[in-house]
Amino acid sequence: MARMYYEKDCDLGKLDGKKIGIIGYGSQGHAHALNLKDSGCDVCVGLRAGSKNWDNVLKAGLKVATVAETAKWADIVMILINDETQAEVYKKDIAPNLETGNALMFAHGFNIHFKQIVPPADVDVLMIAPKGPGHTVRSQYVAGKGVPCLIAVEQNATGKAYDIGLAYAAGIGGARGGVMETTFQDETETDLFGEQAVLCGGVVELMKLGFETLVEAGYAPENAYFECIHEMKLIIDLINKGGVAMMNYSISDTAEYGEYVSGSRILPYEETKKNMKAVLADIQDGVFAGKWIAENKNGRTFFNAKRAQLAKHPMEVVGAELRKNMLWGADVDPDTASN
Repeated sequence: MARMYYEKDCDLGKLDGKKIGIIGYGSQGHAHALNLKDSGCDVCVGLRAGSKNWDNVLKAGLKVATVAETAKWADIVMILINDETQAEVYKKDIAPNLETGNALMFAHGFNIHFKQIVPPADVDVLMIAPKGPGHTVRSQYVAGKGVPCLIAVEQNATGKAYDIGLAYAAGIGGARGGVMETTFQDETETDLFGEQAVLCGGVVELMKLGFETLVEAGYAPENAYFECIHEMKLIIDLINKGGVAMMNYSISDTAEYGEYVSGSRILPYEETKKNMKAVLADIQDGVFAGKWIAENKNGRTFFNAKRAQLAKHPMEVVGAELRKNMLWGADVDPDTASN
């Protein structure tokens, strides 16, 4: 079993005297910066000049500077901007300002694993990856709890990378939930696979097909939305709390029986497993990474077309109307609301 660390294993004091630069102030960036500040750390947020978030950072009581200025000032640089922009920003603003003994940190291993960023040999390279969206990282910290994190060290130039990483995890609250040791390769490949095969790609296609099947059979789109999409959260919350066993305990026996007799008809075991292995192979071999890098270099024509197509799907249109007109639609989840 992978090694786990908790607050007793982390010494926040290892960050004493360290200047921490947080690059980006999006979902993860705002959470890391605020949590570290509240933990007593010296933090500066690095943004591009003219960023719409500049004033938001100042209003939050944080220091802010350009990315280059922040990288030059910091001992620890945590990059929390989108994967597709990291390599360019690193090359232009961060690499020229790194010094021997600095720590370069990430919350996802994509750019290191696929060598879009190749740091110098005299800096620590490590990852602290919270397993939850940034707004949950923040709200859980404020509530005295924490979102579990992964830790990985790719390059331990100083011999102190694990100490710094664990201290950082404690600073953002992750050690309250547990910090699991992994590698950049394992985190990157399993994260991409989970997103594509199950959490995003798989679930969205499953909901879309269920919605379409009911509507094409003559049922009201609103009914189809409730049964195939809205209730997904209820099921996932049960699984998240106590596994599939808790879900089956909480649903009717009729629903559980349907799970056993129909699940494998919808997703035939051998065929689905074969397709999943093909997706994983593309991730492991760098085929997916190559396509995504090329997509960003070529104007994102496929990506933008698919995004526009999804926005027009009846599933999305009907869902938007239902959420707007139903009482449950007016309730905003603080963990997912925009900051």
